[in-house]
Amino acid sequence: MQRRNLMRLIAAATFAALGAGMAPSASAADQTIRLGTMSGPDAQIWEVVKGVAKRKGLDIKIVEFNDYAQPNAALDAGDLDANGFQHQPFLDSQIEARHYKIANVGLTYVAPMGFYSRKLKSLKDLPEGAKVGIQNDPSNGNRALRLLQTQGVLTLKPGAGVNGKNATPLDIASNPKKLKIVELDSAILPRSLDDLAAASINTDYAVKAGLQPTHDAIAIEDLKGPYANLIAVREQDRNKPWVKDLVASYQSQEVRDFLARQFKGSILPAF
Repeated sequence: MQRRNLMRLIAAATFAALGAGMAPSASAADQTIRLGTMSGPDAQIWEVVKGVAKRKGLDIKIVEFNDYAQPNAALDAGDLDANGFQHQPFLDSQIEARHYKIANVGLTYVAPMGFYSRKLKSLKDLPEGAKVGIQNDPSNGNRALRLLQTQGVLTLKPGAGVNGKNATPLDIASNPKKLKIVELDSAILPRSLDDLAAASINTDYAVKAGLQPTHDAIAIEDLKGPYANLIAVREQDRNKPWVKDLVASYQSQEVRDFLARQFKGSILPAF
């Protein structure tokens, strides 16, 4: 009898061990999410989000880009599940131009865009005929021109740059100093500062170039505005459970604390 009981115990233990070996681990069961973002500050923040998301059963694979045009194309094509790098006006302009089926599912941070210069302390010091660099994409170029108008450097035509209509250099109504507006790719602007009197630079590119918006910008946007960054997914995915978990992971206290500690006011939570 004792021998039969012993054999039963051994068999039960062996079955349990085999079952444990065959069962998937918690990490293997995580849902993999391919997420596109920009290298630099964006990627740093998503590394923090990745740790939070892991506890929710999401395994975020971060794909870094250096060109604003690429993440939406990759998302729309199905090469990514989500991206996080852009504000709503930029997404709207991309959808209008390329007919992407992409939706905003949650806000991330706001990073006010600024003008920088190696020569000047204020935009008011711009000499006549100076070259001023702005972004060559519609939404960020619009931001730059509106900031120049706010600073009293030039005046745009009535209605330009508001209500969804992006202003371009053709919409400049008054340019007393006869400034030469130079449109360049966002990534090139930091490297062009030596050749320009001033240039508008997005915060992610500014930080990567060693510029601190709160200290180095000679003019900067008001924090209140439509330029909070967001998380985007394909429209067909917007109501899937993982999307809610992804957004909640970003909009967590851990991420809020990281923004305060790492960026010291140059990047602020928009949630």
